[in-house]
Amino acid sequence: MTSGARRVLDAASALFYDRGIHAVGVDLIAAEAGVTKKTLYDRFGSKEQIVVEYLAARDERWQVFLAPYVEGATTPRARILAVFDAARDWAGAFSTKGCSMVKAHAEISDPAHPAYQVIAGQKAWMLALFTDLARDVAPRRAAKLGRTLMLLHEGALVAHGLNVFPDAIGHARDEAATLLRDALRAASAAEEKRR
Repeated sequence: MTSGARRVLDAASALFYDRGIHAVGVDLIAAEAGVTKKTLYDRFGSKEQIVVEYLAARDERWQVFLAPYVEGATTPRARILAVFDAARDWAGAFSTKGCSMVKAHAEISDPAHPAYQVIAGQKAWMLALFTDLARDVAPRRAAKLGRTLMLLHEGALVAHGLNVFPDAIGHARDEAATLLRDALRAASAAEEKRR
C-alpha cells in the first residue's frame, strides 16, 4: 500500500469510527489524509471500497490482538475467558464507542453492499471461535454454549459502547465464568453417568 493510500485508510478509519460511515464524505477523507480526491479514487475506486478495507483492517487487528490472550491461556475455561479479557482491553484502547462492526451494521444492512460480508463474516468468525473453544469444555453442548457465549460477548460490546453501566465487558466475563462452571459440572456429571 502506498503512503497516500495508507493516509487515506487511516483518516477514513478514524472518521468512520468517530462520526459514522454515512456522515463522512470523500472530500473530508481526502482533506484529512492530505491527498486529492483523484488520489483517493485512484487508490480505492470508491468510498464503498474504503469502507470495506477499513472494516477488514479492523477485524484483522482484532484477531491479531486477541490471539496472544487465547494462546497464553492454559485451560479450556481460561481460553474462553481470555476472549472477554481481550475484548475489555481492546474496548478501552480502540473501541471506546463500541464495536465498529455493530456500528457499521447500523448503517449498512443491505447484504448487497460490499462491506456487509465483512461485517457478517466477522461475527460468524466470533461465533465459530466461541463454539470451537466451547468444544473443549462441553463437547456435546458446544454449539449451544458457543451461541450463549457469543450473546454475552456481543451484548457486552453494545452495553460498553452505549455506556449503559460500568464495565459491561467485565460483567459479561463474570457471567461467562458462571456459565462455564455450570457447563463443566454438567459435562462431568454426564461423564459419570456414562461410566
